[in-house]
Amino acid sequence: MQTIAKLSDKAIILLQNLIETPSFSGEEEHTALLIEAWFTHHNIPFNRENNNIWAFNKHFDETKPTLLLNSHQDTVFPNKGYTRDPFEAQEEDGKIYGLGSNDAGGSLVSLLATFTYFYSNDNLAYNLVMAATCEEENSGKKGLNSLLTKLPKIDCAIVGEPTLMNLAIAERGLLVLDVIIKGTASHAAHNNPDNAIYNSIKTIQWFQNFAFEKISEVLGPVKMTITQINAGQQHNLVPEECRLVVDIRVNDCYTNEEVFAIIQENIASDKITITPRSLHLKSSSIPKSHPLVIAGIELGRSTYGSPTLSDQAVLYCQSLKMGPGDSLRSHTADEFIFKKEIEEAIPLYIELLNKTIINS
Repeated sequence: MQTIAKLSDKAIILLQNLIETPSFSGEEEHTALLIEAWFTHHNIPFNRENNNIWAFNKHFDETKPTLLLNSHQDTVFPNKGYTRDPFEAQEEDGKIYGLGSNDAGGSLVSLLATFTYFYSNDNLAYNLVMAATCEEENSGKKGLNSLLTKLPKIDCAIVGEPTLMNLAIAERGLLVLDVIIKGTASHAAHNNPDNAIYNSIKTIQWFQNFAFEKISEVLGPVKMTITQINAGQQHNLVPEECRLVVDIRVNDCYTNEEVFAIIQENIASDKITITPRSLHLKSSSIPKSHPLVIAGIELGRSTYGSPTLSDQAVLYCQSLKMGPGDSLRSHTADEFIFKKEIEEAIPLYIELLNKTIINS
């Protein structure tokens, strides 16, 4: 078994290589090769489909429960405010700069190192599966969701995202709606009481003022925000429709289907159509009584509810979001992670897994 210090050094080198290898969602083929090289170097057999790479611990036992370790390779496009080369892993003042360093390269390499540390252990109380996946940032169809039918039954998961190594025990789901409010087209010079823009006012106010009854202890209320409005083409033409885009962050008290049904019940009419872009990006949670959470709390980590989306949204098992870095740095110009955060994350992950006994 390799020392934690040596694995940490290798993980940081891998992170630097990942930063310098562009991997926008759907274009992760070159970072996938870096992940393959990690497994090959450590004599760990792996599987690949599209740009997803996954592996099982050496002594995988179907009679034991299984824990998934997951983080993603892909990145968003660099923020226009960058003052540094986003594809150069610059180290300065204890920070490693570069696109994807914080979201979620630091988590990915830390989980890879943790999996490698445990890989040959023949006395684990549970199985481990490590999945370095793609298309997380764009919620694509070839990411973690495409692997779930190919993996054994997963009893729980740790999803690596920047949480300052605290325990995100709940995560909001995402429901995006396209709403069309109809009216009657006419010349603006004529009286027309059926103006689609005026018709939309009541709907806009409903989204602004409606409060869902159930409030989550961890995530708070469901949050609805109109983020786009589009209507009309010229000054003298009353538009026949007004289009809204509504961003809804769903708490763990509701399914996306339930939220959509409530909205339809309240505002759908012969003049209003509501279409969800998808229903699969659901909220998630894990109880404080779960062994992973108990172990994390015993290690001094705090719990909280996360407002941001991750691959937890596609999982059907209980999952914990936890990783080095700070979510507030994600998608920002001159993104960075502290080198020390990775050096501290790997032994903390290892301690967490050593303390955890998972029930199937």
